This record gives sequence, structure tokens and C-alpha cells, in this order.
Amino acid sequence: MARVTHLDGSVFKFLKDLEKNNNRDWFSENKPKYLSANEHFKALSEEINTGMQKQDHIEKMKLFRIYRDVRFSKNKAPYKNSFSGGFARATKALRGGYYFHLQPGGNSMVGGGFWQPNKEDLQRIREEIDIDAAPLRKIINSPNFKKHFGELQGQQLKSAPRDFPKDHPDIDLLRYKSFTVSKTFTDKEVQSPGFAKEVLKYFKATRPFFDYMSEVLTTDGNGVSLID
Repeated sequence: MARVTHLDGSVFKFLKDLEKNNNRDWFSENKPKYLSANEHFKALSEEINTGMQKQDHIEKMKLFRIYRDVRFSKNKAPYKNSFSGGFARATKALRGGYYFHLQPGGNSMVGGGFWQPNKEDLQRIREEIDIDAAPLRKIINSPNFKKHFGELQGQQLKSAPRDFPKDHPDIDLLRYKSFTVSKTFTDKEVQSPGFAKEVLKYFKATRPFFDYMSEVLTTDGNGVSLID
């Protein structure tokens, strides 16, 4: 397949049809259309992966299967009506993960960050915010961050976390349980030439945030490395 820089219209056409006919019989009858759409998605993902290898230290790209795990879900539809994937950063020193999701109806997005970090990581992030929130505020208030993402996102507590006062000057940051960023795209944008470059641009804009979090999560409160 030739170099792919955006999503062909046939991919969203297949996903729209799948959403209306989300059953195994229809999928089996239309398996060639799925295989074609999936190959196109993989080609676009490889184009993005090539760029990511140049702008960050990427350990691997993972593309998620279209088959849903319905064992513990109330939604028993067997297939996802989207294609998605992600990139893991390499080495213990680099934290944060990139994610991309392509779905018709204006539901496509790219994003990343720290979704529901484990107890130890969350405590360490809060400890650093308590010590000095200025570096993080500088990043999320920067013109480049606001231009690409608007503001920091993620689930938040309704009140102060344990061991922190409700009137803490940085309580707005301490209340976060996840620290993420995201950007949505219209169907037209996803299917326009140059979309891969747009994805790379938004991923690149996360780097100051990722680099800050990587330093925090690989050192203790005194700045001593935790990496063996």
C-alpha cells in the first residue's frame, strides 16, 4: 500500500455500517470490507509511528483489536465501531502514553497522559505539587499547551485528598485523580490529507508535560533518582 497520510472515506463508511449491523453474521458477510479498512488503518498508524520514532523514544506501537470483550459488559455488541491504538515510551525514565482513536461522528481524538495512576504514583505527583506547583502550572498555562489542549483534563475528587487541607493554594491540582490531555477531530479533518502530521503535532505538544511527569515519577521528594 502507498504511503497513507489520512483516513480513506471507506473506513468510516465501514464503521458506520458496522454500528448499524453489529452482529457476527453481518460481520462475517462483510469480512473483506473489514480487512480492507483495517489494512488502511494500519498503514495510517505506521505513518504516525514513523514520525513518533523521530520525535520521542518509543518502545512499541499497539493497535487494539476491533473485537470487544463482552464478558463483563452490559453492552453485548461484539465489535467496536472504531479503530484505535497507542504508543508506549521506552525505558523506565520516560513515563506517559500516547493514544489515538478514530470513530465517525466527530468522535475521533488523540490524547495521552496518566489515567488512573497507581496509588504510589498518584501520591508522588501530589507530593510534588504540594512542594512546588509552579513548574506544572507553567506547562499547563503555556500558550502552546492551551493552543493544543485548552486545559489539563482528568477525573477529580470532589474534595481535598487525604492529608491535604481543603484550603491548600494548589487544591485545584491536588484534586486530580488522572492527569490527561486530549484533542478531538471532525470526520473531515481525519479524512483530509496531512492528518498524520496533525496527530504528530499534538503528540509533540504533550512532551513538556510528559517530561515533567517523568522527572517527578522517577525521583523522590528530594530529587534523588528512584531508577536502579
